[in-house]
Amino acid sequence: MTTPSRFIAPGATLGVMGGGQLGRMFVHAAQQMGYFTAVLDPDPASPAGLAAHFHIQSDYLDEQGLAQLMQRSEAITTEFENVPAAALITLGAHRPVAPGADAVAICQDRSLEKAHFGRCGVTCAAYSVIETAEQLAAVDAGRLLPGILKTARLGYDGKGQVRVKDAVELAAAWQTLRRVPCVLEQRLDLADEISVIVARAADGTVVHLPVQHNLHRDGILAVTCVPATGIDTGLQRQAIDAAGRIAESMEYVGVLCVEFFVLRDGTLVANEMAPRPHNSGHYSIDACDVSQFDLQVRALTGAPLVAPRLHSPAVMLNLLGDLWFRSGETERAPDWAGVLALPGAHLHLYGKVQARRGRKMGHLTITAETTARARELALQAAALLGIEAF
Repeated sequence: MTTPSRFIAPGATLGVMGGGQLGRMFVHAAQQMGYFTAVLDPDPASPAGLAAHFHIQSDYLDEQGLAQLMQRSEAITTEFENVPAAALITLGAHRPVAPGADAVAICQDRSLEKAHFGRCGVTCAAYSVIETAEQLAAVDAGRLLPGILKTARLGYDGKGQVRVKDAVELAAAWQTLRRVPCVLEQRLDLADEISVIVARAADGTVVHLPVQHNLHRDGILAVTCVPATGIDTGLQRQAIDAAGRIAESMEYVGVLCVEFFVLRDGTLVANEMAPRPHNSGHYSIDACDVSQFDLQVRALTGAPLVAPRLHSPAVMLNLLGDLWFRSGETERAPDWAGVLALPGAHLHLYGKVQARRGRKMGHLTITAETTARARELALQAAALLGIEAF
């Protein structure tokens, strides 16, 4: 697996595996810096494909599609963690790929991820891997129940997760999840949720965004506030250090997000990580002098990594497809004019042609001169859009 060892100057073409909104925002950042872009995604209407210079419409394991991406691109990144590792290995044999297949493989599997946290000395929830009926029967109920049963792979935004109170519910949940490999996590008493986004270069340089204070609803990120007021500064430093250790231990190149829980007793616990830019870092486009997508471009091309500066307090609201159906089953656009009348409102829609309930359609970032003012304006925006107050 090759990684960027030389600076790839603007004018080159950068490739992206995946055509969703994260790829679209990477494409925008790369184009702003003067790069051409190529996206591989099977969807003819993929948001990133529509924004890129070249859209290679093929399956992620299609040999001809991968060959075209390699021919077009001088370096390649991925916009989501479930790109087949085999495809990244193929690409990495011929072009710089960041992040590499080994790191992505760890993030694709919850059991590997949690084991890696342990190797890094980063605390996570007590857990047990369940792949067989024997492992199910051997679960330490006193230590792990009540808990949350999660599929080891392909789970995100609350999908593939079942809350269980006892052994009977656990057995039924595993059946519901079709007996696929799972991880049972002890249910924790949470006080707060935070995330840290780091970027690491091939030479080992690591920079980070400010700690993000997050609110999830139904397993999907709803609100991010920065700076993370109310979170102890020592705890924030602990989270930043942990995220840096995790990236270093994987010899990671690219942007990595690590999500953490803050427990009622003040303990910091790692939840999961994503080998890519993250929903909680979208505010950085408007509130920082260097965004998470700028960092992704820099890490991929071997450009110097500079520490981002937060120039404005910000609140980011996730915009789900539900907002288009506030009046029933008839699709109707939200009150964008009302939202855009608010000072400091930055609307980002992802170019998705159809709204669906639960689908991420865009985000709204509110910036202001103070944290209190950003929150005040964000609450006004939430009321206009029909988003629950926070």
